[in-house]
Amino acid sequence: MAKETVEVMVEGGKATAAPPLGPALGPMGVNIGQVVAKINEKTKAFAGMKVPVKVNIDKDTKEFDIEVGTPPSSQLLKTEAGIEKGSGNPLEDKVADVLIEQIIKIAKMKESSLLGKTLKEKVKEIVGTCNSMGILVEGKPAKDSIKDINEGKFDEEIRTEKTELSAEEKAKLEVEKKKLAAEMEKRKAEFEAKAKEIISSMAGQERGTIKAKLKEAKIPDAMIKELLPVEGAAEAGAEGAAPAEGEAPAEGAAPAAEGSAEAPKEEAKEKKK
Repeated sequence: MAKETVEVMVEGGKATAAPPLGPALGPMGVNIGQVVAKINEKTKAFAGMKVPVKVNIDKDTKEFDIEVGTPPSSQLLKTEAGIEKGSGNPLEDKVADVLIEQIIKIAKMKESSLLGKTLKEKVKEIVGTCNSMGILVEGKPAKDSIKDINEGKFDEEIRTEKTELSAEEKAKLEVEKKKLAAEMEKRKAEFEAKAKEIISSMAGQERGTIKAKLKEAKIPDAMIKELLPVEGAAEAGAEGAAPAEGEAPAEGAAPAAEGSAEAPKEEAKEKKK
């Protein structure tokens, strides 16, 4: 049985017979309209996203099947949450909140590539990804939401495969996202002020000692890296540099010999006499 595969990228739910799909399918002898309809049915959940699609065609019978690839769970979560990236410090900073319906939607999108045997198990896998991205689920950290799922709090939504949100729910999530962003900025400013205070109070001490103190104060690693200069870098830049005109020499530098430039001239005058 000879098979041919056509691979294309389509926008979820919006495939057409126009290029690149139509011309690629034309020579295969399949019903292009049926193929397009099937692709749109299988990709409608990916509205607004480009997804890879494989059309496997039996060259003898002209029968076909559709395989739809999916973006990573993290990408789908970013789209659902309306964020560009996850949190750099997910334990402390939360960047968005999503509802169980959105988790169910992503679990269904990724159904064929998740390990869970039931939709409930697959939902918990997606919630696990939220944990590493700093995304709340139903207003709670992911580990608490998994506990709620285990206790059956969302059994009805999972059983009915509910994936739609009301306009009111969407509006509330937007408000929550802005609130989380403001809290994160405030916390960042507090961490930065504390870090600068520690660095200033420990000036002259070894970098490793200062770094340990910053970690003890729970300053995020990214901020430590940004604010704490590499040991010796400042000294290397200044060491041996000549002072600008009118400037005092650096502390500890040997002063120039007084009148050294004029000494040879004075000696020459004496000889002439």
